[in-house]
Amino acid sequence: MTIAGATRTARGRLLVLAQLSNSVGDGAYYTTSALYFTQVVGLAPARVGLGLTLGWAFGSLAGVPLGRLADRRGARGTAVLLALATGLAVAAFTVVRGFVPFVLVACGYAAAQSGLAAARQALLAGLVPAGERTGLLARLQSTLNAGLAVGAGLGGLALHAGTREAYTGVFVVDAVSFLVCALLLAGLPRVARAVRVPARARASVLRDRPYTVVALLNTVLLLRLPLLSLVLPLWIVERTGAPAWLVSALFVLNTAVVTVFQVRTARGVTGLDSALRAVRRAGWVMCAACVVFALSAGASAWVAAGVLVAGAVLQVVAEMGQSAGAWQLSFDLAPADRVGEYQGLFGTGVTLARTLGPLVLTWLLVEGGPPGWLLLGAVTVTASHALSPATRRAATTPQQQPATP
Repeated sequence: MTIAGATRTARGRLLVLAQLSNSVGDGAYYTTSALYFTQVVGLAPARVGLGLTLGWAFGSLAGVPLGRLADRRGARGTAVLLALATGLAVAAFTVVRGFVPFVLVACGYAAAQSGLAAARQALLAGLVPAGERTGLLARLQSTLNAGLAVGAGLGGLALHAGTREAYTGVFVVDAVSFLVCALLLAGLPRVARAVRVPARARASVLRDRPYTVVALLNTVLLLRLPLLSLVLPLWIVERTGAPAWLVSALFVLNTAVVTVFQVRTARGVTGLDSALRAVRRAGWVMCAACVVFALSAGASAWVAAGVLVAGAVLQVVAEMGQSAGAWQLSFDLAPADRVGEYQGLFGTGVTLARTLGPLVLTWLLVEGGPPGWLLLGAVTVTASHALSPATRRAATTPQQQPATP
């Protein structure tokens, strides 16, 4: 291995360790936060939902300006500061005791998380050659899933204890995990920032309509995000005869498959053409998953369980392919000197999907039944194929020519 290759390996290792650190904390947080806010803080469930929705809505607006900040002031320093800000917001949750403070902290938490995601992508783009980014992102995704699984185990211990101290301890662990993440990111080299910004680059990324269309179509594909955490649990309980514990089994299945196979799935994605093929293929696989999930309606316990497992396997295969393709598109279509800002917009799709997805999918699938699943599958295929002309247009727009640093 050359010196340059060893250096890139060391940088990738630090990025992976930083991802592992905060994903363990997040896994514990996601597992316990709802019960903490209702049972310890004393908020009504409806208020918790409203507060988190407002927080993530604010976070979706913060992604682009914070990504621009990473481009202008340096990706590493911005990522470190936003990791610290996220940890501070998590720690602040332990002292809030009312709805208004809860909403304010939720807004700060979501904004810091959204900005951190954009800054880390800009940092990765500055440290890793273009041909190696998707592979490293696949490693990061595998690490994320492994860390979430470990964190969920820690959260399960707190849920078993059921005490205020146990819940508070989880939030402290999450806050410390972001402190460790910040320290690891600080150990990476600085990324050169743009010194001279041409007039065209001062315009917002939102004025780059072709890239915005690509980001919106990707957001449609990301509506699958609430499936495992919200929609399938409700579907299993209300629409099938499958046992409730299957919810946990499907979550473990998804996490394990992504941890083991995401890197392999991403190896074939090396450019725009291969990325679009991966996304189109994932669209059809996701459509097949929707058909299989629809077939579980009204089935007896073990038949429904088998059908749901088959659907979950198809869904995770689609998830890995769509993720790999989307990563490649998000980087290849962004100007080299504005990666943070463009990643801020692209990452907003995750926030929007997590904000709107629960409402849309609960109504469409749980209330709509099998026809809703078929409609979701059709929409997914349509969006995956619409990405091809949208990407071709985005790739030829003059705004994609990199500005001179």
